[in-house]
Amino acid sequence: MTRPLLALAAVVAIAGCRASSSSGNAGNPADAWVPLDAPATLGAGNGGGLLDELRFAVVGDTRPANLDDTAHYPTDIVGKIFTAVEAERPHPAFVVTTGDYMFAATTTREQAPQLDLYLQARAAYHGIVYPALGNHECDGYTKSNCGFGNATGMTTNYTTYLQRMVEPIGEHRPYFVERFAATDGSWSAKFVFIAANAWNADQAAWLELALSEPTTYTFVLRHEAHYSDTAPGVTPSAAILAKHPLTLLIVGHTHSYEHYPAYREIVVGNGGAPLTSGVNYGYVIVARSPDGQIGVTAYDYATRAIMDQFAVTATGVTP
Repeated sequence: MTRPLLALAAVVAIAGCRASSSSGNAGNPADAWVPLDAPATLGAGNGGGLLDELRFAVVGDTRPANLDDTAHYPTDIVGKIFTAVEAERPHPAFVVTTGDYMFAATTTREQAPQLDLYLQARAAYHGIVYPALGNHECDGYTKSNCGFGNATGMTTNYTTYLQRMVEPIGEHRPYFVERFAATDGSWSAKFVFIAANAWNADQAAWLELALSEPTTYTFVLRHEAHYSDTAPGVTPSAAILAKHPLTLLIVGHTHSYEHYPAYREIVVGNGGAPLTSGVNYGYVIVARSPDGQIGVTAYDYATRAIMDQFAVTATGVTP
């Protein structure tokens, strides 16, 4: 359904003037707040957008099992996962991914060929995909820290990832925010992508500001879970997260699906990388229900059997 651009801009202008509590109230449209920087366009795109409903998918990790083994990239599995996501009805407005799209030595040239295979498989889904940085997009070690001035520096993995996956969505850093709002002004949401393997003081200051922006829902993407604290950005980002409202922390790194209610965290790392548990490959659908709660459903990619299902409020607690 199309709407005149002027009407869409009016939605932002009107809803943007509403007062909001820091925690948000999903059940009361008067408490919703449209971020002033949210794109005044219908649908998900670069920077976010206006949506009739909040529904998205989560996929990750997708790297091959062995270093530089591009010939055995899990293209078939990744393609089937994104085909299943594409077949979901209602159709997810966008996909977020949790990192590790390659397994390549920084001294070889396998980065681009592996990302090409990933992007080819990902194309089964017809929509925008917002990626989180994984440790394999640095140098492969969980403790790695890429970026200008950081210990691991500007590796080929890092620069190729930025060129192939981040710049096409209009971003130029491995950490960024995507902002969404309801077309009727009833809710707003921000997706904050943390780069725990490209951590520095600038990112810490940015994260504090990004999380301070009031929205009904706050979703945070970070590659490593709370227990993978050798990654440079895990502990300091957790300290910042603890000071702000959080609906759901979405991570990967562990090649399985896990849910940690105490941390408001789900691990979605069963996207094609070698599995580390009895959980099969799959994906997750996250959707806002009419009562304002956020439903999370984890699916087996082959059978579409439900592996886990739960709901949380806008503040991330079980209703």
